[in-house]
Amino acid sequence: MADPKGFLTTGREVAKTRPVEERVKDWNEVYQPGSLLPIISKQAGRCMDCGIPFCHNGCPLGNLIPEWNDYAYREDWSAASERLHATNNFPEFTGRLCPAPCEAACVLGINQPAVTIKNVEVSIIDKAWETGDVTPQPPERLSGKTVAVIGSGPAGLAAAQQLTRAGHTVAVYERADRIGGLLRYGIPEFKMEKVHINRRIEQMRAEGTKFRTEVEIGRDIDAAKLRRRYDAVVIAAGATISRDLPVPGRELKGIHFAMEYLPLANKVQEGDFIAPPITAEGKHVVVIGGGDTGADCVGTAHRQGAASVTQLEIMPRPGEERSAGQPWPTFPMLYKVTSAHEEGGERVYSVSTTHFEGDEDGNVQFLHLVEVEFVDGKLTQKPGTERKIPAQLVTLAMGFTGTDRSNGLVDQFGLELDERGNIARDADYATNVDGVFVAGDAGRGQSLIVWAIAEGRSAARGVDRYLTGASELPAPIRPTDRALTV
Repeated sequence: MADPKGFLTTGREVAKTRPVEERVKDWNEVYQPGSLLPIISKQAGRCMDCGIPFCHNGCPLGNLIPEWNDYAYREDWSAASERLHATNNFPEFTGRLCPAPCEAACVLGINQPAVTIKNVEVSIIDKAWETGDVTPQPPERLSGKTVAVIGSGPAGLAAAQQLTRAGHTVAVYERADRIGGLLRYGIPEFKMEKVHINRRIEQMRAEGTKFRTEVEIGRDIDAAKLRRRYDAVVIAAGATISRDLPVPGRELKGIHFAMEYLPLANKVQEGDFIAPPITAEGKHVVVIGGGDTGADCVGTAHRQGAASVTQLEIMPRPGEERSAGQPWPTFPMLYKVTSAHEEGGERVYSVSTTHFEGDEDGNVQFLHLVEVEFVDGKLTQKPGTERKIPAQLVTLAMGFTGTDRSNGLVDQFGLELDERGNIARDADYATNVDGVFVAGDAGRGQSLIVWAIAEGRSAARGVDRYLTGASELPAPIRPTDRALTV
């Protein structure tokens, strides 16, 4: 146990962010450099060593949270890093991007603020990189088996690293021009600087993983031919079909999916553009969708110099305390103020877009909305609440509906889909096609980064067993597992 009285004597203290007026002028991460380490040991000491650590179950990876909390409290950073990496290939990703269902499941959280698990995690891994504790782990011998991984997001990278370390020769295929998937182009720099992806890629290259960019399986390479070329294939292509908004005026210029808008802003930071082809500069921006992707659009618009930013959400504003229907230790839907929301803008709940209005040149100028409410479980418009707001740039951030089938990957492999339109798989993550496996959002549907990494690791075990008859790789979860999240 870290500090037997830590949870009684130490209050919760989280990472400090840079002043708003400073951070909106650049694209660096919002947190003050070095603000965590002076406080993190005491924060880790708040871990109670409870009889049943529900944080394990709240975390899809099964992270050994009390163990690395104890090492962090004692400032044994090498041991903490080893325990952290025992269950998670990329803690610097989850420590920055995961919504922390582990904290929602923390036993201390029953009647006190939960342990700052996410802050402890990111502090451990950042210290590990600083001290050189993160090193390549190439296999001792090669198996002679080959594996293709389609997609280089968190699920694909996790599967590739596990399989490479197991001794297989792994090639990762990515249709974009750089490795990282949505980590690279969907997550703004202010949430996670891309240096964290780049150094993991270099680690994986040193271990033996091969990367092939600008290659789309189904278009550039026939999926069936790929299957014949490799002993096994892992599909980790994500759920990339954005949910659309089919209302009058949708065809107007200036209305874009979030995944059209955000990647271009990231490409500016990569040096591909001097200025983004789609910009919020000087415009009234409306973001439709109240989730994390919507918040990413809000923060991006602030940095591009938007005249105003309004975020719309069709659901009612969540409460600030758990509802009776979301008791501890489930992951509750609570009102959340992200760093992007701290920077300004307006959030409007319980509204639905009825149509868009444009100018004579076909550019969107206004968004018409109406207030909505649930009546007998059905979402209903409230008469007399119609109004319009300025909208010269609209981003649609309403989630994703499934795996892209337009490139022929699903049909060329002959894959079966489940009732939700995701690629069907069994308990070993195997599809109906021999030697083809699926991990992450492509099989699970839109989900969290922590689920993607967990599924990538688990699928790697399934592939390893398929290729060799047995596997020593860990299998954190089954495809049907939901942990304690909702």
